Parts: sequence; C-alpha cells; structure tokens
Amino acid sequence: MEHKEYDVVVIGSGLGGLASAVILAKEGKKVCVLEKNNQYGGNLQTFVRDKTIFDTGVHYIGGLDKGQNLYKYFTYLGIMKDLKLQRMDRDRYDVVTFDGDDNQYPHAQGYENFVRQLLPYFPEEADNLRAYLAKIKEMCHAFPMYTLEKGNGYDEAVLSIKAKAYFDTVTTNEKLKAILAGTNFLYVGDADRSPLYVHALSINSYINSSWRCLNGGSQISKLLIKELKKHGGETYKHTEVVGFHFEDNQVKACITKAGKRYYGKEFISNINLKNTLEMVGEQRFSKPFARRIKALEVVPSVFTVYLVLKPNSFPYQNYNTYHFDAIESVWNTFEQPVETWPNLVVSTMNCSVKDQQWAESMTVMSYMDIKEFERWEDSFNISTIQDKKSRSESYERFKLEKAELILKQLEKKFPAIRAAVAHMYTSSPLSYRDFIGAENGNMYGFVKDANNPMKTFISARSKLGNFFFTGQNVGMHGILGVTIGAFVTCSEILGRDHLLDRVHRELDAYEDH
Repeated sequence: MEHKEYDVVVIGSGLGGLASAVILAKEGKKVCVLEKNNQYGGNLQTFVRDKTIFDTGVHYIGGLDKGQNLYKYFTYLGIMKDLKLQRMDRDRYDVVTFDGDDNQYPHAQGYENFVRQLLPYFPEEADNLRAYLAKIKEMCHAFPMYTLEKGNGYDEAVLSIKAKAYFDTVTTNEKLKAILAGTNFLYVGDADRSPLYVHALSINSYINSSWRCLNGGSQISKLLIKELKKHGGETYKHTEVVGFHFEDNQVKACITKAGKRYYGKEFISNINLKNTLEMVGEQRFSKPFARRIKALEVVPSVFTVYLVLKPNSFPYQNYNTYHFDAIESVWNTFEQPVETWPNLVVSTMNCSVKDQQWAESMTVMSYMDIKEFERWEDSFNISTIQDKKSRSESYERFKLEKAELILKQLEKKFPAIRAAVAHMYTSSPLSYRDFIGAENGNMYGFVKDANNPMKTFISARSKLGNFFFTGQNVGMHGILGVTIGAFVTCSEILGRDHLLDRVHRELDAYEDH
C-alpha cells in the first residue's frame, strides 16, 4: 500500500485548513492538504454561469484596510499584497430596508460615519448609537486574538449576553433596533439564543472597512495554495479521507478512499466535526465530548438565486441590501411560516472591475430549512456543470417555484430587476450539503447559544494529542473568524506566544520595508 510521510497532514481545504497549512509550512514543517472535491477552498469556491463568476460563500470581507486585523493576518499569510479588491461604499456598505418604506437605512464604514449616516433618520439617537458602537468595540476586545494580542480564556459573563436583549437596552425606537440588528443573517439572528459577542465579531470588521473580491473569493484559496507551495507544502484534490491508522492511541496515518496512506506527526481536521468524530472513532474521545459534539445543533441553510443580468441594464450597487417584509421579521426570520416565505431577501453583487458602473450579476439569498427538500435527500450532486436533470425534474421545478417567490419579493425593492434578468440559476440546501460538506447544508456551523455559551467552545487540540480541529465548527464562522481560528489551532502546535511573536516581528519588518 502506497504511503507518504509529513510533519502535518491537513484534511480539508477550506480556509481554516489552507491557512493552518501555510502557517505551519512557514515554520519549516512538511505539510500536505487533502481535499476530496475537484475544487479547493470550501466556502471560498466559485462557479461560472454564462461566463459570469458567482461566489458560493464569500460576498464581502471586512477589516482589510491597512493596519486592521484581517489585513495583518492576511499579510502574515503572504496573500494581502496580491488580493484584487473593491472597497464598498463608505457611506453604505449594507442597507436595511422594509416593505412599505422607501428609505434605505445605511450601515456605514467608520464609527463616526456609521452614526452620521443614520442621524438623518434618527436625529435624537446620536448618544445611543455611539454607546452601541462602544459596546461592539468592547465586546471584540474581550477576544485577544481578534486584535492579535496575547491572552487566554474568555469571560463567561461576556459570552452569555444576548444580542436581542442588549438591543432592547440601546434605544426604545423599534425601527432603529431592527436596523442595527438588520444584518443578522450574517449569524442567523435568534432572539433567545444569539450572543452579543457573535453579533459584535460579525459586524465590527465591516464597520472598520468593507470589501468585495474582484472576480470572486476563490482568489483567496488560490493565493494560499501558491504561498503553501512556496514553502514546500503539497495539495492533493480528489483525495477523500475515509479512515485513520493508530498506534498507541496516536494517529499515525490517514487512509484515503483509493487506499493511500498519508503518514504524519500531527493531523488537522478541517472537515465537519461530526464526520471527523465518526471517522476517528468516537470511542477514542471522552464520552462527554463525543456526546456533546453529536448533540450540537447546526444553524439553518439557505436558498440562493443567481441572476445573470443583461448588459447595461441594471446599475451596479457597491453595497448589499437586507430587505425584510416587516421590522417584526428581523429576529428568528428562519422560523417564519413557509406560507409567508421569503420574509427576508439578501441581495449582493459580484464585482469584476474596479469602479464598476453596470451590474453583471446579482446573488439573492434567503433562509431555508433542508426539510423542504426531504423528498430528494437521497440524491447527491457535486458537479459544477449545469445539468437540469442533476437530481430530478421535480427538484428543478420546486427550485423554480421558490426562485419565483424570491424574485417577486426582490421586485418590491428593485422594480426593474425582472426585465434585466438574462438567465437565472439556483442552489438549495442540498447543494451546500453536497458541495461544502456542511451538515444539512448549514451556513455557519453550530448554533452559538448565550444560555449555554461553553457548549460550542471546542478546543482546537483533541484528547488524542496529535490530532487538531480547525474551521467554522471550532470557533467563529466567516473569513475573519475562520482565519483567526487557524491561528488558534496552530498556536496549539507551535505555542501561542511563539506564533504571535513571530507574526508581530514579521509585520513590523513588512511595515519597515
């Protein structure tokens, strides 16, 4: 049986896996990344329809202005200088809108600008808005790695503050509450469970600065792979890991579907945590840990419509729109009855050139429970080639019915959109389940619950000693959250002080240069 030997074997090529691989390869370790699919990158993947690039998961990124946190992390990873980016509208990177209200309520870049852009709508709320932003910054600073600082542990009192309960203390103005919480699609806003720290970590970096990736987010994975190979790392796709070989309760090798063995001193799993548990064997972990992981609930999935637009037919919008049917729908939108769906449509645009004038495409999303697709749950498709009969004709018809409902809701905000559409494509929770490997096609991993905050805090180091976890199932989701998570995972291998000292030395040298 053929086998290869490495210092570190990374299973899964999502952002967490690739970033971890680069960090460790920079330390001189011999690293390889194994990916079961044809395309690297997990949620960084893109696909093409009618010569138009669409993202699967990366619609905008925050914190990339010089000196900001993701800028620093990406600089250390060696990819910042080569990223092709478009800065979003400084006065409205996001807008929140409602049926029957013509106003577009902006979320602006920069703390004072955030206040300034909302004041025309809420002239009495300046102090409340500033207090809200001060709280957001305070929450973020409770997490040392958010600001590349040393420190250990989290204050459970911070973790147990509920976002919705906090908003109720900010102001008595119900519309302003809805607007401030109006982008909670970024973390699946749940009034009874969503912690304030998740809200803060999700939105603060966008307030600092907001960006779109020119021609899609897959450039991030491509640049990380290029950087990995520069440091001697290797990547293999179509390489599905199906099991592990052990000696003395340490992982010695992972075994692929094709029968190859990849031997390593240490292993990092960047795949679904429950699948990892199953492959490794839950008996190798403590019973409480195995029970806890198996019991964790994942957030809902999403239904997405991809619109290819006719040339010069619809102006490019350098911002995203979160459009609700009513302010009452802002929290627990995913639990609204099927009969009133979609209560929320989130629209975003891909960007192919800087200072784009006309939109080439629009991506429109809304929550959806995978249970709506139960009759096709035994089907499986990971082909990116458009095939109308990939699952069944009934499946395609059902998706078209849902797409039509989204288009009707979208027309309330953009009456000219239907006439501008050249072609329309869709993806369902089954698409995310099969392509990304996400349980039930979920968007962001496990539900974070302020009532039991430590339940979803998963240590990056397992009880096996040489086996580690990374990715959105371990820490925070999103580009920033998963990147920080990769540094947390690698700090378990390298030592946190050692890694942060090296990061700061390299960043200082980069700035001097």
